[in-house]
Amino acid sequence: ERVFVSIFSLYSVHLLLKTSNEGGSLLYEQLGMKAFGMPGKLAASGSITMQNIGAMSSYLYIVKYELPLVIKAFFNIEEELYWYTNGDYLVILVSLLLILPLSLLKNLGYLGYTSGFSLLCMVFFLIVVICKKFQIPCGTEHDLINATLNITMEQLLTANETNVNATYDSCVPKYFVFNSKTVYAVPILTFSFVCHPAILPIYEELKGRSRRRMMKVSNVSFFAMFLMYLLAALFGYLTFYGKVEAELLHTYSAVLGTDNLLLIVRLAVLMAVILTVPVVIFPIRSSITQLLCAGKEFSWVRHCIITGAILVCTNVLVIFVPTIRDIFGVIGASAAAMLIFILPSAFYIKLVKKESMQSVQKIGALLFLLSGIIVMIGSMTLIIVDWINN
Repeated sequence: ERVFVSIFSLYSVHLLLKTSNEGGSLLYEQLGMKAFGMPGKLAASGSITMQNIGAMSSYLYIVKYELPLVIKAFFNIEEELYWYTNGDYLVILVSLLLILPLSLLKNLGYLGYTSGFSLLCMVFFLIVVICKKFQIPCGTEHDLINATLNITMEQLLTANETNVNATYDSCVPKYFVFNSKTVYAVPILTFSFVCHPAILPIYEELKGRSRRRMMKVSNVSFFAMFLMYLLAALFGYLTFYGKVEAELLHTYSAVLGTDNLLLIVRLAVLMAVILTVPVVIFPIRSSITQLLCAGKEFSWVRHCIITGAILVCTNVLVIFVPTIRDIFGVIGASAAAMLIFILPSAFYIKLVKKESMQSVQKIGALLFLLSGIIVMIGSMTLIIVDWINN
């Protein structure tokens, strides 16, 4: 699935770049305006806003669940008796003290460096996930884990044979798993490969700008992300098999308890997501400004109000939505499907005039558009059915 989604995403980048050259605009919203008027602009702006709010929510979700564990580990606290071990309070505090000041900057500037640091933190996370695969024994049942951690290998070899046999089946990798959570796979993968709102601004600032050069940048970036996603998912699964939780780091905590390396990983991931949130706010604010205040001069009051409103909405989502999977699923099935499949192909069909509807390129774009509609409707239907059943 990852291979197909990454290929589809690259194809949609190709469509988007070609459309921007033909349509004469490097703004997603303006392409929508030129193609379909105000409905096209609203569709583009709404999809970008939803996608990025979903991304912000997922980052703050990590803060909500990981920061309390870090604080407990530092202060050796077992129970949630204090306000500073409550994830909801911590999300609000981090948003006010760290994210808001960075988000109020007028332009990205040095936040490009924080993005690079965030990427290094995630590479470190990936390395630890791979290493832990070879340190944690197969089977995450508590009795087997305790035996593995607390007694010698010699004692383990003489342990109850029944326990070993009971865990054998759970330690065999399954190539295909179909259950109620399978419906979230495609939307989550779609969500994870969306970078399309940032493609055109990057293209605009690329030195020696050309579509061929931008596609090379996209190919390298997509391959790197594909590799990181694949390795993290593969080694996470091969460590815990069917026992993997929605939050991978939580699964490690259940097995290892307090682990210094795991604590460092948590800090790295927290720094990565906290520093990434302000970067994500910029396209949301830009999209809202383009929609509501196009052509108006810059206003600090408007700038601050929009930023504050975005953070408030995101905090409400993070506090009240039960799991991160729901956010990934819904946004992936709706906004991400629009940004990857539907909008690039629709803009291409409408704005690229030099190719006829009978050309291979236009037929390919039309099939891509139809597949996006099927993915969006099918995924949303299955997610709603899963909510009703559970």
